[in-house]
Amino acid sequence: MGKTSLFFEVENKNVFILGTGEVATRRAHRFLDKGANVILAGNSIDEELTKKGAILTPLKDLDEMVKWSDIVITASGDEKLCEYIASISQGKLINRADKPEEGNIIAPTSFLIDDIEISIYTNGQSPLMARELRKKIQSIITKEDILEIKLQDHARKILKEKVDDQ
Repeated sequence: MGKTSLFFEVENKNVFILGTGEVATRRAHRFLDKGANVILAGNSIDEELTKKGAILTPLKDLDEMVKWSDIVITASGDEKLCEYIASISQGKLINRADKPEEGNIIAPTSFLIDDIEISIYTNGQSPLMARELRKKIQSIITKEDILEIKLQDHARKILKEKVDDQ
């Protein structure tokens, strides 16, 4: 597999999510929390997504939704519909929640401790273990660790102002 971890700016990016179930909802929250424009195609979405700015569209005009989007996510139980959306998403960033190996981006489990984001990806082998590893990592990172990061950030900023050479 030729994939690597990276973070990229999604603020004001257009994200189309096929599906409105648990996985689709989690992905929608994730993108909305980072300032993306999100439209989900399906039956209904929860009130919290609507409050964050998500838009629900019926399962029509899907071609237009894909054209509008910068990122496409297939998170529906309708295999044929997911395949269709994937087939018309050529040249787009696509996260195939239904078939991760066939997409070109992965949405690993991720969490924040203060403003430190940590992601875990098991290469699709075990989402359950990714969650268990997340719990272990969360339990060992202390407030002192976070303060140490903030202290080093402050020191780096001062040094960059005073020292020209790394």
